[in-house]
Amino acid sequence: MSRSLPARSRAVAALAVGGALLIGGLAGLAPPRATASSHREAPLISGEPQYDNTDVYAFVSPDKPDTTTLIANFIPFEEPAGGPNFYKFAADARYDINIDNDGDSQTDLTYRFEFQHHYKNRGTFLYNTGPVRSLDDPNLNFTQTYDLTLIHRAHGTAQSARTLIDDAPVAPSNVGQASMPDYRTLRTQAVKPLPQGGQVFAGQAEDPFFLDLRVFDLLYGGNLKEVGNDTLRGYNVNTIALQVPSKTLAPTQPIIGVFSDVQRRTAAGGYTQVSRLGNPLVNEVVIPLADKDRFNASIPWNDAWFANYVTRPELPKLIQKIYKIPAPAEPRNDLTQVFLTGVPKLNQPPGVRPAELMRLNTSIPPAKSPKRLGVLDGDNAGYPNGRRLTDDVVDISLQVVEGELLGKKNDLGDGVNANDAAFDRAFPYVASPNSGSAVSKAGVRVRPGAYNDLPDVKTGRHFPAMPAAATGLGAAAVIGGGSMWLRRRRQSRS
Repeated sequence: MSRSLPARSRAVAALAVGGALLIGGLAGLAPPRATASSHREAPLISGEPQYDNTDVYAFVSPDKPDTTTLIANFIPFEEPAGGPNFYKFAADARYDINIDNDGDSQTDLTYRFEFQHHYKNRGTFLYNTGPVRSLDDPNLNFTQTYDLTLIHRAHGTAQSARTLIDDAPVAPSNVGQASMPDYRTLRTQAVKPLPQGGQVFAGQAEDPFFLDLRVFDLLYGGNLKEVGNDTLRGYNVNTIALQVPSKTLAPTQPIIGVFSDVQRRTAAGGYTQVSRLGNPLVNEVVIPLADKDRFNASIPWNDAWFANYVTRPELPKLIQKIYKIPAPAEPRNDLTQVFLTGVPKLNQPPGVRPAELMRLNTSIPPAKSPKRLGVLDGDNAGYPNGRRLTDDVVDISLQVVEGELLGKKNDLGDGVNANDAAFDRAFPYVASPNSGSAVSKAGVRVRPGAYNDLPDVKTGRHFPAMPAAATGLGAAAVIGGGSMWLRRRRQSRS
């Protein structure tokens, strides 16, 4: 397996904007119509955030390179002070992380999380009745536990199931300093070992996705002065995370395909899939409204149904209309390897059937100095070879949709190059959740306990703010001119 690609191959490996989807020659595989990542990306799921899968990550663990880490996030835009009920996983749902380890686009392994609710005192409205210092503290009124089951499948059909852990505790919502004076301890207690090696975590975390979501205001409406604002700064998500020996996931060859789904219990007692996510941005900016709910209910085997949306994507046409940047010619056959088959000699499994899966070559070691543009910048351990928390998938997507793979070099981006919170160096890697004690001031969430001097925008008086928040203010880029997010090209694009 080659671990270093020439420049042209690196370009082919770059992320395409969207594209869950199949290109020419697969029309005969189109499935029948389905029945009823992304934050609020589809009409039905936008009204049911507990079941909404926002992002999936898959990467070789940087501190344990013989293991692979899998992360799936849910419940977008969690306001940290959102009491009195705060945020919980649904008890009537199955949260799955699925693995295809032979390239046939059918699931071979499913790690299934099922959650239960517990109350100590239903005679109060409080989430906690006093300071909480451990996950079994009697002051923690509402708690969740979960069972984790490993399902082995053949051709997608379950053959056996084994409980890996039961009644494991969920890290609670970070209510605030008075309620949870040492949240770090609670988070640590929620990391549990797995039999035969590995670890698991479920609980709240800071939302690791970084981007400027005002892109949905008609691509900034032709006005780029507000580019550079990390819209998700200060919000939390609910996270499930697994760290598993890579040989367990990929016993015969090193490349896996990953996606997550959520199945909700029906009135008849069965389950129906309501959310699905592999690569980022697919259902948000590639699938049109007419098929968003269909995509969430589908499985990778049926992805030929959505083929036309990647070969004739909408986004470059919008960019051309608003910013006068010519859209590359169609059909866009340059966008297939990243999302459907994997890239030859990088993360394409033998005998691959094209499908929208996040493909990861578990034999490629972690980069000592990860680059935010991943494979596009010569870092083969990054996106689209899996997805790390630090990979800048928005900038990669914009550059590719405007023709990076076709030789139209550009440095397009949204001006948000990194997450506002530092990631952990050990499992589960996601940053601890923002505290409910934090307040928003001048568009910046201020965490108590770490101080800097920032002026109140209305009174001119000063108030305490953490240094990172002050830095966040300075990160908002003011960009003018007629080209979209076009930055001066630098020698190093990391």
